[in-house]
This record gives sequence, structure tokens and C-alpha cells, in this order.
Amino acid sequence: MRPVLLLEAAGPESGHLARTAAASGHPVHAITTEDLTGHSPALRNLLAGTLTTDLANPQQALADTVAYARRINAAAVLTTNEYLTPLAAHCCALLDLPGNDPTAAHAARDKAAMATAFTAAGITAPRTHTLATPATLRTRFLRPGMRLPVVIKPADAAGSQGVTVLARLQDADTAWQHAHTAPGMYVGQAGRTVLLQQYIPGREYSVESFTQHGQTTHLAITTKTTTRGTHRVELAHTLPTQLPPAVEQAIHQETAKAVRAVGIRNGASHTEVIVTPTGRPYVIETAARIGAGHIGELLHHALGINPWTALLDIALGRPARLTPTRRHHATVRFLTSPAAGRLTAVTGLPRPGPDTPLVRLRARPGDPVGPAHTNAGRIGSLIVVSPDARTTAARAAQLLDDIRIEVEPHPA
Repeated sequence: MRPVLLLEAAGPESGHLARTAAASGHPVHAITTEDLTGHSPALRNLLAGTLTTDLANPQQALADTVAYARRINAAAVLTTNEYLTPLAAHCCALLDLPGNDPTAAHAARDKAAMATAFTAAGITAPRTHTLATPATLRTRFLRPGMRLPVVIKPADAAGSQGVTVLARLQDADTAWQHAHTAPGMYVGQAGRTVLLQQYIPGREYSVESFTQHGQTTHLAITTKTTTRGTHRVELAHTLPTQLPPAVEQAIHQETAKAVRAVGIRNGASHTEVIVTPTGRPYVIETAARIGAGHIGELLHHALGINPWTALLDIALGRPARLTPTRRHHATVRFLTSPAAGRLTAVTGLPRPGPDTPLVRLRARPGDPVGPAHTNAGRIGSLIVVSPDARTTAARAAQLLDDIRIEVEPHPA
């Protein structure tokens, strides 16, 4: 079979996709920005070839990737990395492979461009403004009597990096600086574009969708549980969510418009939505990738749909199988440190089994840990599956109660 080319093979989602492609008989190649010494031995052994290029230089990366894809006669180019979705769209267009609209792909990555696209498409979304300096934030927007909170965030980060829910005027400079200097992948040192976004009160969800030849199928609505306060970290994902039919229909309609607005034509999408107490959905943002945080595994366990096979089929131009084969419920719960210090022990973890197919620790005893301010600060996760929502939630709560995370505090 012809090879499949992945844009960056690191991370759990890319690992699933690489293993799926290899198991289907496709040699798997990867484009990366550094050598593979930091990747797992299993992944390094799986790859048939790699190309190292400067992924922070879009023109160079595009030329190198297209040349490599032609050299190996790649049958598909795809990525699960949100930062690389515009590169994937441009590569597919030049190689005449199924992909997304290269003229709109930037809007699925840059949230300022996304806000403009949403407005043009008539999508219900928060008002969004670009902030050139902290002074702009203070003088133009944060006047006495203005309704707070507002959201301050970088235009092109991911995983809650640099996001602040600003509730006090005196914290404005800190919030702007936090967004401006947020870490990210494949970016320069000049600082990020900073956005001010209207804060929408309500319940947070995400919509997991697949699009093929411009036709979008919504697989599930995911309930998202996050921390409160200044920095919002996702603590749980649960799917499928049952909502009143009118609300579900409104969410799907707004999501479909958002998917079209950012040029998603072939591939997965992950759309974050907040539903107000009156039942009105606001689209916060749409990414041209499968949901992170084990959402792909939740889809597999709850609905019997293999999202990695679907991604591969779409990229290869084959009909994707998106009909659920089971009706279970699945949740992932994330572990966070109770304090800053050195992790000494994690006890009470369940053994993996039929109802707990994933139990994972990202931190080891001796590692420095602290309260999570972004999704990257989570130290572990577990997935629970059962035939009904109530049993799933109860089992997950019981397992979390049994886990003890011990931290030796930093000395004063």
C-alpha cells in the first residue's frame, strides 16, 4: 500500500493514528521539527521514514513536506496537531489529496481571523477585539462601569495556554502579558496577538464532528467540566450528552456553520460551545482536528466508532464509517496536584479493565508539580465506560475518591 504522511507524530492522538495506519498496511512517515530522540521507542520503530524541517517557517515547511510527499508517493497527508492544520490543508491542495480549504484554513488556527469568519457567516459567537497593548485594554475597554468578567487570550495558542477570565480591572496588565507571552508550538519570540472576548455565562460543551466532501456528521456532544476562577482547566469530558432536542438542534446548526466558515471540508473538527441559561448556543471556537484530552477514545468506547480509522479513510478518499455500533457512555477524569511541590506518591489508582480502559499518569514521583493553570498541568487521567450515564458518573466519582496524590511542598 502507498505511504501515509503525518505532520508531527508526537502525542496520543498522533500515536493512535500512526498505529491505525500501520495496522492497515500503510507505511507511516512523519514530518517533524526535531529528531525523534524524545519520542517513544515504539513510535520510532513504527515509522518507515521521517523528514526534519522548520515547522515554524510555513513556506519552508510547505516546500519540504510537498517534496517529501511526492518522493514517497504519499496517499494521504494528515495531522492531529492543531498548529499544523493550515500546513496540512496547503499540502493536500498542492498534492491533489482530500483536505481542507487552504484559503480558509488560517481561520481554524488564528482566533482573530476565526472571529471575522464567524461574523461574516452570521454565527452566534462572542464579540472579539484585538488588543495591541495593555494600554488599549485599559483605555478602550476596561472603563469604570464596564461589565466584567471578560476573557483575555492569545489568538493562536491552544490547550488553555495564556487564557485569563478577567474579573478585576487591576489585573488587566497581568492578563494581557499572560496572553502575549503564552507558550506555543512553532512560533517565534515576538509575542502573541492578544484578544479580548465577551464572556458568555452558561454550560460548556464541545461538538465532535467529521466532514467528508463538505458533508458534516456530528458524532456526539461532549459535556466539559472545568475549574472556575481566573484560569479554566478542563477536569472532565463526558459523552454523549443528552440535551433537549431544540437545544441540540441549535448547537448542531451553529456548529455546521462554524465548520464551513473555517474551511473544513475533509477531516475532524472539535467545536467549543457555551449554552446560556436560556438555551442559546454561542460558538467559542472551532479547531480542524479531533478533540484532544482522550475525546477520540471516548467516542470509540461509547459509540463503537473508530475515529482514527475514520480520519484515515477520509484522508484516503474512502467512505468513512460514522454510524454508532453501540450506545454506551464514557467519561475521562483528569488528575491534578493539590499543591505546588514535589510529587511523592499517587496511590489508589484502579487497574485497567473493561469499565476503566485507560489509567494514565503523566507525572512520576520526584517530578515538580503544582495546581494546574492550563490543560498541560494535569498529571494523569482515567476513563470510565458503562451502558448508562448515571452508572458512569457514579463509578468515576468513586474511583476519584480512592485516589490519593501526595506532594512534598516547596520549602518556604
